[in-house]
Amino acid sequence: GGGEDPDAIERNQDSNVVVGGDPSAAAAAKAEQQNTVKSMKDKKVPNDKRTTTPYMTKYERARVLGTRALQISGNAPVLIDVEGMTDPLQIAIKELREKKIPLVVRRYLPDGYRYEDWTCEELL
Repeated sequence: GGGEDPDAIERNQDSNVVVGGDPSAAAAAKAEQQNTVKSMKDKKVPNDKRTTTPYMTKYERARVLGTRALQISGNAPVLIDVEGMTDPLQIAIKELREKKIPLVVRRYLPDGYRYEDWTCEELL
């Protein structure tokens, strides 16, 4: 959403980021992060310059739901009204439907080092 500063996502712990996109690119970027102490700024695509689809892929959806269900089963605070629901996956699905999941999908681009960050609220 709106008026947050673009570097806010940059400061998120990596635990809040779910990696999507090209897996080999993601692995290469991770290896590169460990080898070089180069600035990360040249790697993140600014939010107004993002080119990938605004729709969540089935793979991103599966990973986000799995990650969130794991967090919920580990007693993370639930962000919706649970109404007696007990299954963490069902709670995660309802959170996704209501766009309340506090995760960021990181999509690596095919060039191997640039990436786009999408919040679960932005993805349709």
